[in-house]
Amino acid sequence: MKAKALLLALTLSFIASLQAADVIVLNSTPKGNKIRMEGTSTLHDWQVGGSLIGGTAEVGPDFPLKPGAAVKPGPVQAKVNVFIPVQQLKSVEKDGTPYKASMDQRMYEEMKEPANKRITYTLTSLTLKEEPKAADQPYTFESVGELCVAGVTNKITMPVSVTVLEENKVKFAGSTTVKMTDFKMTPPALTVLGLGIKTGDDVKLFFEWVAVKRSAPAAK
Repeated sequence: MKAKALLLALTLSFIASLQAADVIVLNSTPKGNKIRMEGTSTLHDWQVGGSLIGGTAEVGPDFPLKPGAAVKPGPVQAKVNVFIPVQQLKSVEKDGTPYKASMDQRMYEEMKEPANKRITYTLTSLTLKEEPKAADQPYTFESVGELCVAGVTNKITMPVSVTVLEENKVKFAGSTTVKMTDFKMTPPALTVLGLGIKTGDDVKLFFEWVAVKRSAPAAK
């Protein structure tokens, strides 16, 4: 029995090592990332922008990492963990110019920033829905993951496109709509010159995240 147990353990270890060898780790790049949030209020629409997304993606051999790579529709091996520092998000005008520091501070308060420095996202499943029509076009996926804002985690589903920029370098892009109240945040309301201003509950989220395989260090 001991010999059989040992053989089983060695076999499982061998299979795990093969699977680990097939996994490629992609790391966030400092450039090419975009975050945008859009909402409404009874006074005017508002926007928040940022450009810092950190994290990693671990992908298997069925994930497209070369231009024109053939991938069959269906579940794809991928594990993603990313984060966005809350304080790098800033209120902006529609053209991207800064809006108001006072709105930034109100946003950080609503996100409970002192105790929750980051927005985090963990991908739990990724399914290819459609192959690109050409080598330079994106792959269309359906993603399921867990989004944590202000210390509250919710499961979200959203379409995600993956564009192969070059071998082992890809851009993830997607958008979805969430509600502030789902994350236990109260839509801000205030009074200015006797006029009551209310913020809508719905927030549209947009992102572009570029990740690349880290090169092996040069031999000395």
